[in-house]
Amino acid sequence: MPEGLHPSTHPPLPPTTEDDRVLWLRLLRSHRVGIATFFRLLSEHGSAAAALCALPDIARAAGVERYKSFSEEAARAELARGKDAGATLVCYGAPDYPEALYDLSDPPPLLWVRGDTSLLNKPAIGMVGARNASSLGGRTARMLASELSEKGHVIVSGLARGIDTSAHLASLEGGTIAVLAGGVDVIYPSENAHLARDISQKGLLISEQPMGLAPQARHFPRRNRLISGLSVGLVVVEAAAKSGSLITARNALDQGREVLAVPGHPFDARASGCNMLIRDGATLVRSTEDILETLAPLVPAAQAVLPELSLDIPPPPPERRGLAETAALHQQILSRLSPSPLPEDQLIRDLAAPAAVIGPALVELELDGKINRAAGGMLTKELENLPQ
Repeated sequence: MPEGLHPSTHPPLPPTTEDDRVLWLRLLRSHRVGIATFFRLLSEHGSAAAALCALPDIARAAGVERYKSFSEEAARAELARGKDAGATLVCYGAPDYPEALYDLSDPPPLLWVRGDTSLLNKPAIGMVGARNASSLGGRTARMLASELSEKGHVIVSGLARGIDTSAHLASLEGGTIAVLAGGVDVIYPSENAHLARDISQKGLLISEQPMGLAPQARHFPRRNRLISGLSVGLVVVEAAAKSGSLITARNALDQGREVLAVPGHPFDARASGCNMLIRDGATLVRSTEDILETLAPLVPAAQAVLPELSLDIPPPPPERRGLAETAALHQQILSRLSPSPLPEDQLIRDLAAPAAVIGPALVELELDGKINRAAGGMLTKELENLPQ
């Protein structure tokens, strides 16, 4: 279970009815409610319904008047769109939720999937690389993905052109997962529409984004963390020194996943990122055997134990603070933050205040747009709130 997401001992019970799923959707899609805030609100208020009722008061305490949560009509429309697209909503804590994602510091509360959900809990290996892949890079990706697939490993990638496409095509029959940056009903790039259709029939399309959402640049780093998060290890075939593939590799390292890289010619810019990874300690890949040998000890560990679900009543929410006290606490928190990420537990230690006091204040500041939460429980101050 990721640390720092749940102030109470027990994770939330997953929704079991459509009405419950509507409530989770409404809470998660509400303005400025990120993953950490979603789980904190569930824990503090006991249910999505209670958290939604409390949101306007929390926002008002943060100075945001007339706050409106995501509407029931919009949530039901998203569920209907998912049904029309043949997609399924997978909820955190449910039996079909990917076990590997429980390791993440920011596991998605809700995932839309299209295809064979049994692939979510099979041994998986991520494979990423350059969009403008060389002929050799494409052949290498196809060979590795095909042989790993034959050995029973699901191949996870991002449906991008180049290395991603080669990896998906080579593992289509054995099992492949495509993680999308937009909704699972919005295929990008459009040239991979036929491949996406085949994956939805033989493999699995997955996304944490709302149905119908077209991908934007800011969505791809979050997509990348799921590629590595679903995998026991990540293989980088070709990657430039500054590329999304290296972002995925950094995510993998942060998540405790093994990183492996195929070396390339030192004068080929498309291989510079892979060569840098190897220089910095990534496992050098010469063949499929190198991958299997490196990851074999880790495959059993990837089968995480599902969190115990409990019907225990969560602790009551903390007492409300007065306006002056709230403003003072907010100022104390903001004075400690900057654009450089600071761990939440370090902030709590610096302020020498109980987590039960700081936690709700962080929710208020996030709803007010004054702070951002990043992976790993890291906090940053919004640039517009920096002193001039």
